[in-house]
Amino acid sequence: MITLLSKLFIKKDMPESSKRSAYGKLCGIAGIILNLLLFAGKLIAGLISSSIAITADAFNNLSDAGSSVVSLVSFRLSEQKPDAEHPYGHGRIEYVAGLIISGVILVMAYELIKESIGKVLHPAATTWSIVVILILIASICVKCYMAFYNSKIGKKIDSATLRATATDSLSDCLATTAVLIATLLERFFSWKLDGWFGILVGGFILIAGFKAAKETVNPLLGAPPEPEFVKSVEELVCGFDENILGCHDLIVHDYGPGRRMITIHAEVPAEGDVLALHDIIDNLEHKLSKELSCLATIHMDPVVTKDPHIAELKTQVSEVLASVDPELTMHDFRVVIGPTHTNLIFDIVLPFRLSERSDEIRKQICEEVSARIGSTYFCVIDVDYRMSAKE
Repeated sequence: MITLLSKLFIKKDMPESSKRSAYGKLCGIAGIILNLLLFAGKLIAGLISSSIAITADAFNNLSDAGSSVVSLVSFRLSEQKPDAEHPYGHGRIEYVAGLIISGVILVMAYELIKESIGKVLHPAATTWSIVVILILIASICVKCYMAFYNSKIGKKIDSATLRATATDSLSDCLATTAVLIATLLERFFSWKLDGWFGILVGGFILIAGFKAAKETVNPLLGAPPEPEFVKSVEELVCGFDENILGCHDLIVHDYGPGRRMITIHAEVPAEGDVLALHDIIDNLEHKLSKELSCLATIHMDPVVTKDPHIAELKTQVSEVLASVDPELTMHDFRVVIGPTHTNLIFDIVLPFRLSERSDEIRKQICEEVSARIGSTYFCVIDVDYRMSAKE
């Protein structure tokens, strides 16, 4: 159904930002309609059977309809253009919407568990009906379908909100399946499990809520970018021109899907023509913007390439780093020669797993350099942390 509707209402020649918003709004409208239908059906089933688990599951679907309204509004707001108060756009409203949806899920889980505990303490028989069974089976099928299309489109347009909705729909499938099993067991074995299965359903929903909250909170707090994106940036920068000798200090600011700003340092020959190098950097920034949909700012770092003494010192220091830890790298290597000693100034890049040992590693490098190269060589080291595909 969603595939057919998307073909009818989402044109291939639409701008990517408009197409993305259209997919989000389509999923939001579908979610509202389907969840309201499920709420009505399960409410009827709950009243017929006097089942707390089914009735609670019905109100869970009503909250899902409300979440779909939040999702729909968020996509509408996120497509608004930047303004004076929000110069980087409104893309993060999707993360806020996903967080609201997660909050609603957690509240519903709490209420369901509380009601179910009461049913465990004061069990009451439920009423058997084939209509109830059919409604529950239909609900499971609908929720599985909703989980499928929300997950598929959420990945397609990189939407945390739709992925959170897909997680919620999947938990609803499991929850309603548990309710169906409880209904059948009570019918055929007279086991009063309605309250217990209500707690189980609440547990499913609670776990789904926490997972969805984590997925939406992380980008708001500043989660690292996807390894694939980091790798794409590094490969594009380092492979763009022979005058770009390397890159480091990549920083990614995420202002919502499709609204990334990146800064990165590109190493260039210190002996090169500054105007020609600047032109290369300008072209590279345009290429990053076009191919990776990000606003890029590149800082040129001059690297001395024609001094054999500096080149030899750099090689020796690199060997020291490799002996300390194979994952250590360095950049911005400079040499300052004085009358009594020589300073080797550089930045090292640590994986985050070594962050607590940064002082120890820096001391070890200094000692190794003095031992291997000479006691008159001193290291001046700054520490950076890696944002790379390996993390």
